[in-house]
Amino acid sequence: MTVGVILLIVLTAASSSPFAQRVQTAYGQQNPDSLRALLAQADSQSDSLLVRYRLYPLTENAAVLSDIPRRLADGSARDWAVLSGLWSYRAGEASIFSAVSYGRHSADLLETAQSHDPDDPYVLLVGGQSLLFRPAIAGKDADEAAERFARLAQKAEQSAADGITVVEARTWEWLARREAGQTARARALHGNLRETALPPLYQQFLDDPPDV
Repeated sequence: MTVGVILLIVLTAASSSPFAQRVQTAYGQQNPDSLRALLAQADSQSDSLLVRYRLYPLTENAAVLSDIPRRLADGSARDWAVLSGLWSYRAGEASIFSAVSYGRHSADLLETAQSHDPDDPYVLLVGGQSLLFRPAIAGKDADEAAERFARLAQKAEQSAADGITVVEARTWEWLARREAGQTARARALHGNLRETALPPLYQQFLDDPPDV
């Protein structure tokens, strides 16, 4: 093993966040109790937002979203992207009138995240999800969503997507390519994922994918 490879491994390990990895593990294992414990342990707004972003899809408990901020006094691209995702969740469980307002607010937050770093892993993840789930009249674009998820998977393969695994990125890419009618590429991704020992959440994702 060369000195350069050793240095790369050391730098990668140093840049990863044990907290974000623990959040991802609990999420992939569909363990809301572990996520609630992590939420109680979060010692920054950034970590609190990240846990909520992972916890809400498992519980659909509106209390998880009840006190999220409208904006941040300061924050990284990840923070703005995750906050955008949380407001998108809130739009999904709101009345029609509020849903429109919350949806626009989520889009504004995502634009802020993109202005910080368009290639941040969470900007790619939340941006891809937004393109995949928004109505056609509002700019749905499954092809572009797939490309964002593919870039995210490349980052995860390089250990540059803290708290996001290759499996998560490729699962979203599969869903987007299937929705875009890219049958051959979707089938290849699906086959590769099926050959992988998947955490329960992603296994369920393949068995019963969300409607888009």
